[in-house]
Amino acid sequence: MSIELVIKNLTKRYGEKLALDGFSYSFTPGIYGILGTNGAGKTTLMNLITDNVKRDEGEILWDGKEILSLGAAYRALLGYMPQQQGMYPDFSAREFLLYMAELKGLPRKEADTQIRELLTVTGLSDAAHRRLGGFSGGMKQRVLLCQALLGDPKILILDEPSAGLDPRERLRIRSHIADLAEDRIVFLTTHIVSDIESIAKDVLLMKAGCILTHGAPEELLRRNVAADLEEVYLKLLGDD
Repeated sequence: MSIELVIKNLTKRYGEKLALDGFSYSFTPGIYGILGTNGAGKTTLMNLITDNVKRDEGEILWDGKEILSLGAAYRALLGYMPQQQGMYPDFSAREFLLYMAELKGLPRKEADTQIRELLTVTGLSDAAHRRLGGFSGGMKQRVLLCQALLGDPKILILDEPSAGLDPRERLRIRSHIADLAEDRIVFLTTHIVSDIESIAKDVLLMKAGCILTHGAPEELLRRNVAADLEEVYLKLLGDD
């Protein structure tokens, strides 16, 4: 199976508002930074990729097959890390991950193995049996990253993964994300532009439901005569 997600002419309207306007792109393994102001279409795009909302037009193809025809087999390929930290404070980290693994249909033995490995990779092994209510914001983000990785998803969607974290925790999360992308497609939506500059394979700047421009970070800097990606963002989207 090749790892490729091809989107063709994807369109979504909410009443009179055109939230996504003929979006087309081909994604292969790597990290894709999705940038844009509020209302640019980022969330709509992620909701369509996860089939959480119904599209009006267009196709989404996984390995050449329409995702709507793949059903549960496609959903098993998805991992999602939400921005909001909606967790059960009385659960331990391990209990929460076991619960999420059960929801994903992972056999218990496989879940135990994956959870142990993920807690180790994210530096949470020593906190596995502590209650989530006592975790720092950064620790909670790492637990959410662990649950997104349960089942070894090939498409990983990370919504503002470093929001509200101090610089040290942001660096740790960024390092974990960078290690994930060798054999999977990672979508990273963020308002913290510096978080993707060093790790993104490609950056898509969105405006009014369309791709305004895209390219590797260094290519965008060169093309826009900018010192960093934040300057590119401000030049192209600063007036929105």
